[in-house]
Amino acid sequence: MPRLRLGVALLVPEPVALEVDVLRRACGDPGVGVIAPHCTLVPPVNVREDRLEDALAVLRSAAAATRPITVDLGPPATFLPVNPVLYLEMSGEVEAVRALRDRIFVEPLARALTWHFHPHVTVRDGGETDDLVAAARVLGAYRAEVTFEGVHLLQERRDEAGRRVWRPLADAAFGRPVVVGRGGLELELAVAERLDPEGQAFSEREWAVVDHARHGEVWPRDLAVTARRAGRVVGTAVGWTSGPSAHLADLVVAAAHRGEGIGSQLVARFLAEATDRGCHLARARAEAGGPAEGFWRRLGWSEEARFEVYTLGHDVVQLRREL
Repeated sequence: MPRLRLGVALLVPEPVALEVDVLRRACGDPGVGVIAPHCTLVPPVNVREDRLEDALAVLRSAAAATRPITVDLGPPATFLPVNPVLYLEMSGEVEAVRALRDRIFVEPLARALTWHFHPHVTVRDGGETDDLVAAARVLGAYRAEVTFEGVHLLQERRDEAGRRVWRPLADAAFGRPVVVGRGGLELELAVAERLDPEGQAFSEREWAVVDHARHGEVWPRDLAVTARRAGRVVGTAVGWTSGPSAHLADLVVAAAHRGEGIGSQLVARFLAEATDRGCHLARARAEAGGPAEGFWRRLGWSEEARFEVYTLGHDVVQLRREL
């Protein structure tokens, strides 16, 4: 059975991530570009492909039991003489970080460890002792406060240059997912930066049925809502936010579950997250005169523009809704 090389980390949010990368470059850290600034919770571990769903379930469960964590980074320190690593010390809600790590460090994400867990953000891994000591002294005044809003599952891959790099495979926001339909058909709605592999597989499978090519150009996405019922994905909403506007690009519900209000719940959760991000206007597009246009209009969206898209074989209506 093929194995995936995975890890779990708290990724340092912007703008502090940019600051930390500047420090890493100044110190000659070979990891710049290989992995984003982070606090490792689970170091590299080999997980069988058929256990990926279990790993994702662990990530979601741990995140659901965690609230946002605020910590202070700095001052710089080293693990010398035991380990030639320059890092930013972590203080503040460190016990919350430890508790999160304990919830995640279980099968299939558990592994044997060389070092005990010490929450920190690496600035340079490796190097001469004198250089690391000097860098810690020069950077001694650096401090930053960050709040972690979620946790990331990373996968080791090859980039275009053939280097081994670590990139996010899935993320889980802290806090319990929204559950609607209590007492009836319960639906769990979880917001993330991207669809996890289960959600992505569902979306690709369902879009293949409804002919995704008819829905036009693909844009970068940074907001994804996944609906699960009894642990199975039954719908997804994917789009992006930009300044005051949100764009819901893809909305799909499993054919067997249409008519149960899942689409409406996905849209509502997407709009709630967009509002939290500061958006006050949302847009979506649909085939003019088709069922999707009727769906949006029933939810209170109104026509903003209409396009003749000959290459797709149908006209497109752009709808909007004030938030």
